Amino acid sequence: MKIVYIATGADGESHVQIGAPEFTEMENRRTKAQAAQNIMFYKREVGFSDFHPAPRTQYMLYLTARVEIGLGDGSTVIMEPGDALYANDTTGHGHTSRVLQAGVCAVVPLA
Repeated sequence: MKIVYIATGADGESHVQIGAPEFTEMENRRTKAQAAQNIMFYKREVGFSDFHPAPRTQYMLYLTARVEIGLGDGSTVIMEPGDALYANDTTGHGHTSRVLQAGVCAVVPLA
């Protein structure tokens, strides 16, 4: 499992950092809690979405979908089932999404 963090840089472009969850609580078996507003499930169909900023700061949890995220510099990252995207590029040019394998994602807007 990986967590991909996307945020808007000073240049107005989305930048990515790839990490892993930090299990620091409950004998290193749980991450710290984050406040969330709700959860939605989103059916993703094979296709392409051109550059767009995230509509809000949110997690996108890839349950069964496989998606390629594209950045303004031409780099990409593949989100596999089990991965999480922390989308905080709510301004600027944004990112692209190419659904490689149809499936379901969970969208968790953060408070």
